Amino acid sequence: MLFVSTRGKTDLVSSAHAITRGLAADGGLFVPQHFPKMRMSDIKAMENKPYTERAIDILCQFLTDYSEDELRECVQQAYAAEKFGGEPVPLVKVNDNTAVLELWHGPTSAFKDMALQLLPHLLTRAIAKTGEKNKVIILVATSGDTGKAALEGFADVEDTEIIVFYPSEGVSDIQKQQMITQTGKNVRVFGIEGNFDDAQKGVKEIFSDKSLADELAQQGYVFSSANSINWGRLVPQIVYYFSAYADAVKNGYITLGQPVNFVVPTGNFGNILAGYYAKIMGLPVERLLCASNSNNVLTDFINTGIYDRRREFYKTISPSMDILISSNLERLLYNITENNAEKVTEYMTSLNNEGNYKIDSEDLKKIQSQFFGAWVDELETKEAIGRIYNDYKYLMDTHTAVAWRTLEKYRLLTSDEMFSIILSTASPYKFSDSVLEALDDRSSVGKEPFALLHELNERTGVPIPVKMIELEKMTAIHNDVIAAADMKNTIKANLL
Repeated sequence: MLFVSTRGKTDLVSSAHAITRGLAADGGLFVPQHFPKMRMSDIKAMENKPYTERAIDILCQFLTDYSEDELRECVQQAYAAEKFGGEPVPLVKVNDNTAVLELWHGPTSAFKDMALQLLPHLLTRAIAKTGEKNKVIILVATSGDTGKAALEGFADVEDTEIIVFYPSEGVSDIQKQQMITQTGKNVRVFGIEGNFDDAQKGVKEIFSDKSLADELAQQGYVFSSANSINWGRLVPQIVYYFSAYADAVKNGYITLGQPVNFVVPTGNFGNILAGYYAKIMGLPVERLLCASNSNNVLTDFINTGIYDRRREFYKTISPSMDILISSNLERLLYNITENNAEKVTEYMTSLNNEGNYKIDSEDLKKIQSQFFGAWVDELETKEAIGRIYNDYKYLMDTHTAVAWRTLEKYRLLTSDEMFSIILSTASPYKFSDSVLEALDDRSSVGKEPFALLHELNERTGVPIPVKMIELEKMTAIHNDVIAAADMKNTIKANLL
């Protein structure tokens, strides 16, 4: 399996090269040259396998320059019971035609652990395979969850450094505390004055700065990424779609071959793109429901074919979705346009220079046949949390609630009552203030975040993740906040 850039101006590379580089030299994203097919018999065989073996079934289709033994070693270390407390991704049936795939049982209580516990193992082996001699600098822009998950995964990993940029006022109190208390001799964390898009733009500009790359190379450094622009971040996410389906069949919720809908709270488009790739590979997926908060740029795009980031940015109670530039959409466009790199480049150039682009009507029809988009405001989000807890005693975080309400809107508009699986991307304890307000209709403003954890636990009896209890006693280490324009100089000051 070889990989090509979405912008078509780089040579074909192996998966190890794609993972080591992160971003293609022409500014595009690496995608597989073709997608392998999984048969129903392959999916059936997954039913009685542990998650680690299901992961190997998928990963070996794409990472063909890794041996099966190497992949087994990687996944066993990544998804060890001491990290995930047992089953990494339990499928919880909430009502007759709805289940929730809980992706947050890892060490940082967010779905990013499913990829970022594995990526360091893939990367260290990729470095050896490609003969890379320089120390790899992992650059991360985060809207909240990716940062901590990447820090947790890469802390003290040999021959790497990790630098994380997060919007200093754009993450939850718990998310910030998770990042600024991270230990590790190779770890650096910086808040920026701005939002996630500012951080992401800064990281992309740094990646494309050849003079900076040359300067760092002379000192023995090379850049890579732990954001979902890195194929090594994206491919592990394909696994849990197949795993969820296999569990739904195993538990008798559906029969083998029966199509399902997946509902995904979406910001940077990586998580839902993994579901699209699973469908291409043969997983029986009917529709992928793209759930957005008030930053509804993706909803508008799916409904109109116009992507326009020139709009007001909202800070919401689902901050990991507070994004106006969804990087992974570029990969979808490459596939929808039948690998037309020239057209994709035109779209991305227009987005960068003009702030918007419009896709062809035929391409829009293709997208609308696969995706449904809806957005959910703050009041709807809180109402869904309270109502679902009262009706089913199931406690959701704010992002999962956006997805649940999106599914309700979809069913109302289409009358489609097909069995649907909602991807739950974070523990409710990461957003205790908003969840408590949703349950008890009273403000949590000004309350100490760890007091809110215990209050939510007393209110619901849902266990607090152990790592969050430990977080309360940890001391802040990374307190620097910089202007977004100073990201490049900050890197130079810390590395050169």
